[in-house]
Amino acid sequence: MFAKREPGSGIGKVPVVGTSLRRLLAFAGPGYLVSVGYMDPGNWSTDMSAGSRYGTMLLWVVLASSLMAMLLQTLCARLGIAGGLDLAEACRERTTPATSFVLWILAEVAIIACDLAEVVGSAVALNLLFKIPLEIGVVITGLDVLILLLLQNFGMRKLEALVIVFVATISACFAVNIWMAKPDWASVGHGLITPHIPAGEGLLLAVGILGATVMPHNLYLHSSLVQSRDYMRDAGGKKEAVRFATWDGLIALGAAFFVNAAILVLAASVFFRAGKDVSELKDAFQLLGPGTLAATLFAVALLCSGQSSTVTGTMAGQIVMEGFVKFKIAPWKRRLFTRLLAIVPAVAFVVAQKGQNTIEILNWSQVILSMQLPFAIFPLVIFTSDKRVMGEHANPLWLKVIAYAICIAITLLNLSLIRQVQGSGFLIGVLALLAAIGGALIWDARRRRVRPAAAS
Repeated sequence: MFAKREPGSGIGKVPVVGTSLRRLLAFAGPGYLVSVGYMDPGNWSTDMSAGSRYGTMLLWVVLASSLMAMLLQTLCARLGIAGGLDLAEACRERTTPATSFVLWILAEVAIIACDLAEVVGSAVALNLLFKIPLEIGVVITGLDVLILLLLQNFGMRKLEALVIVFVATISACFAVNIWMAKPDWASVGHGLITPHIPAGEGLLLAVGILGATVMPHNLYLHSSLVQSRDYMRDAGGKKEAVRFATWDGLIALGAAFFVNAAILVLAASVFFRAGKDVSELKDAFQLLGPGTLAATLFAVALLCSGQSSTVTGTMAGQIVMEGFVKFKIAPWKRRLFTRLLAIVPAVAFVVAQKGQNTIEILNWSQVILSMQLPFAIFPLVIFTSDKRVMGEHANPLWLKVIAYAICIAITLLNLSLIRQVQGSGFLIGVLALLAAIGGALIWDARRRRVRPAAAS
């Protein structure tokens, strides 16, 4: 696993020593590795679609999703540091084998859906920058396995530094594009604070934005990455580690919110204002003007987002597989396996659609992520509220109330979309599945013995 020291892995623990500022800087990194998942091509498609079709009306969804993600990622940091478990390990140890198996399969589905977005998004960026056909670009993205093999030999801090460079590049590209777009800031402010889901595809895009922003596999990732810091394992050391990890996550996810909001605002300012509905990411490139600074920055940022999220997607895949089933596999083999699962349907879709409607598959991949969220966030809240796992760091009552409210809100939003798309009959089936898994989790939480939190 990347986050924890394994013989020959080349990535060990990062020491946390020195002044308070030095210790804070030593903790900085995991939050940024997680944040790139909130800037991947799936975010681009949902935000671009929402902005071009509805202006800034769904900007509040980006804000609400980001705030939810911040709180849930804080719980992940608490679980990893105070509980000594990542979310996948907690699911394996805290539930019965049958429940754990179902949760593992659902987590793998989420990773494949995210991988699909990375594949298609990176292929579009290669097409825009180098005129490489989408079909070939999709295949080329499978070669990032070799890049990952090279990166993992340099250590965790260098890997984090590279990802931070990607994040900074994406942020800078959109800062320049927003400055050139001259948005209506009054409309931006109104969209941020006025909850409203427009008719038509508004609900689907809202759910897609939610899935693209919170992302279930990133919850597994963060709960493991925070354990890569070599802090004191006593009560004071854990408390400090939780505080520093929380700040790291909040700052990094704040940057991710800026990028997501900027994508939507750019689409609203340039395309919605002109009455242009962007149905393809390459349409946005064309409308910005090929050869212009704005269009070039758009394509560069898209490529950076696809490649940076590739790194974290691989890490999340390893953590999920090792945590749920204790099955260790070489990173390149894991990446090749998941890439093939994503590349095959991606190539089939691109060929069938003749390179068109790529944004449709991206949007639906993010909806799939949102549908997987309840199966990750409910266990997360249950585990971090359990004193047998967390000790004195278990969630206080006020945090439980907020966290469960978020879980229920996300679930209800997903159910609303299922009913809209598939009808009430299908909804009943989904509710039965949710009830079965939820009942199993509650039963396991009360009956199954778990190891106590690590001794202070």
